[in-house]
Amino acid sequence: MTRPAPRTQARAAARLAAVQALYQHEMEGTAIAALLHEFHQHRLGAVIEDAEYAEADVDFFDDVVKGALARRDEIDALIAAKLAAGWSLERLDRPMRQILRAGAYELIARADVPMGAVITEYVDVAHAFYDKREAGFVNGLLDAIGKGVRG
Repeated sequence: MTRPAPRTQARAAARLAAVQALYQHEMEGTAIAALLHEFHQHRLGAVIEDAEYAEADVDFFDDVVKGALARRDEIDALIAAKLAAGWSLERLDRPMRQILRAGAYELIARADVPMGAVITEYVDVAHAFYDKREAGFVNGLLDAIGKGVRG
């Protein structure tokens, strides 16, 4: 019998999975219910190609995915407002958009999670996809959004 993952590890796994689910939704247009079901049944805590996925906080995963999709227009406006002149949300590649959307959702809707924790976690998610420069971009943009929405 394995011990349950600590809450922080379970939430970190949920965040990474949420970014992957948001990416899949944008790429394939998968209905939210089907998307959540697929992740619940086949991805969260699964072993895929000999890689064991950490046990995720399923309720937290569901909240980030559903919330980021439900509030996408509001979130995209917040992100776009913090981009440098001449940049648009569409110029960012798809994984980056999903990282920023998930992080921005937590900043605006999950006051129970400290701003620093949200930013650090999504910088860690960015490291799974990108080099240091892009992770720094995530840090700066989420910090600016956090200061705007949390004061």
